[in-house]
Amino acid sequence: MKITQETKDLLIDKMNIIQTSGKADICLVGPVNLPVEQGDFSTVFQWYTWLQLDGADNDKDTVLDSLSEANLAFGQQSSVLVYGDFEKSEDALVRMHSICHTGDIFGSKRCDCGYQLHQSMKMIAEHGCGAIFYLADHEGRGIGLFSKSLAYLLQQEGYDTVEANEALGFEDDTRSYEGAIRVLRELRKDPVTLITNNPKKLDALMKHGLAAKDHIPLWGGLTEDNSFYLDTKVKKSGHIPEKNPTLIV
Repeated sequence: MKITQETKDLLIDKMNIIQTSGKADICLVGPVNLPVEQGDFSTVFQWYTWLQLDGADNDKDTVLDSLSEANLAFGQQSSVLVYGDFEKSEDALVRMHSICHTGDIFGSKRCDCGYQLHQSMKMIAEHGCGAIFYLADHEGRGIGLFSKSLAYLLQQEGYDTVEANEALGFEDDTRSYEGAIRVLRELRKDPVTLITNNPKKLDALMKHGLAAKDHIPLWGGLTEDNSFYLDTKVKKSGHIPEKNPTLIV
């Protein structure tokens, strides 16, 4: 069934084709008003999603016409939550958050991902301006959910996060931020402050074109179940340790 012109007319203005020389085009969609509630925290974000496009002749009509045959439910798409006047505000916070099915959705305490996601929302709302990039294809540092479950089994046998990934034949970290940085440039031209505990991550992102002037840490979420995981991030991934960590029981 084809999309009608009336439907297209309602959507076209909320779509943007991002073109970069030598790169596949990206279709950015939004903003969508997205009311969010996490415990006692509630606010409204502006939600965008994006899709990397195949082929050379990409336009909005083509994207919409091919939608029902694109099988997008069998892949992952990234998105971003924007708060405040992200385009023009003098100072904006940005969190590049890797998808974590177990931590973000199930509330697993084997990592601190869910805590960091929800705390980033609060930090950005309190700051008055910012964006959370929720990045697909980043599960388990880029190895995928199925492989992550195997890595977890190895961790139960005493492997740390890095050792488990490498034992399965993966590099420690295979994540790409190229698409996210292109979308960020489309939404905002001025530098941002990155929310991260990892200065190496900031350096790597800046080498790939991220306009950032600083970073701020995001501590908390320490439990008995994830203490080994967090310690590994400090010892092997360059994360800044929390000075006076508080254990959540």
